[in-house]
Amino acid sequence: MTQPTTAAHKDAPTSAAKSAGEQQSSRRSGPRWDVRTLSLLGVLAVLVAVGGITAPDEFLATSNLQLVLTQASVIGVVTVGMTFVITSGGIDLSVGAIVALASVWATTVATQEFGFAGILFTAVIVGVGCGLVNGLLIAYGRMVPFIATLAMLASARGLALQITDGSTQIVSIESVLDLGARDSYILGIPPLVLIFAAVTIIGWLVLNRTTFGRRTVAVGGNAEAARLAGIDVRRQRLYLYLLSGLCCGIAAFMLIVLAGSGQNTNGNLYELDAIAAAIIGGTLLSGGRGTIIGSVLGVLVFTTITNIFALNNLETAVQQIAKGAIIVAAVLVQRRSLHGDT
Repeated sequence: MTQPTTAAHKDAPTSAAKSAGEQQSSRRSGPRWDVRTLSLLGVLAVLVAVGGITAPDEFLATSNLQLVLTQASVIGVVTVGMTFVITSGGIDLSVGAIVALASVWATTVATQEFGFAGILFTAVIVGVGCGLVNGLLIAYGRMVPFIATLAMLASARGLALQITDGSTQIVSIESVLDLGARDSYILGIPPLVLIFAAVTIIGWLVLNRTTFGRRTVAVGGNAEAARLAGIDVRRQRLYLYLLSGLCCGIAAFMLIVLAGSGQNTNGNLYELDAIAAAIIGGTLLSGGRGTIIGSVLGVLVFTTITNIFALNNLETAVQQIAKGAIIVAAVLVQRRSLHGDT
């Protein structure tokens, strides 16, 4: 006698997918996370020691440490958004171009007439708009993320150049410029660093403590299993590129505050720096695993390296070689870690 199909039977694939996802998540969030974080902290401590030895008067000065953190803040905000995208199994090559477009659009004469709010709103809305286009092309247009974001990179750079006509757009709004002034520091901390800290905390909470974060990891780990578990994979991917665009808009505003201007060359190679920082931080390039704290530490490592090289008057070429070696080492460690898990 055939038994009737019950709701429990219908939900079996979903429950199995969820169970598998939970087990996979549990395995990937074990002690290895702490090891990676401690390793990056160790690397950062070594770099600080090197900087203190090679240029003690300059590197350890309060003003220089504030500069390092401020410079890390802009690319750091972009990296937070990139971490979400890579964790989902995607990639965004357009972040630098979006930052450039948002910064020049927000600093036009017409925009500056609306003051502080006009500049901030324009930077954010341009970033979100570009993220929306990327998300629609990838999620619903079924374009490969590499191709879609590469097209956005070219288009955004071209539009930024057209808006500026190759010239620098100077910001004349005092309230915007004041954010970058030393008088605005809170307990010795630059406002841009506080913005970066806020974005980092929110990003960590979203990725590790919300359904959105769990869905992001699930989509990156196995999109088909995520679909069977009831996740709208296309909508999730759209949201992720919107998030990346939002981070680019915020970073563009921070760059405007830092530079006091908007240029079509802003954000140059940000996409490579953000991807590299996320990778050495422990985010898996193929998706399914991501860490905000690791990405932030990756940003600090690269920014510190740049600062040490600049203080010691070393060639930029050597700096790039050092960064490349760190990236290769991080990828090799990731591969060994993955083989150890299987």
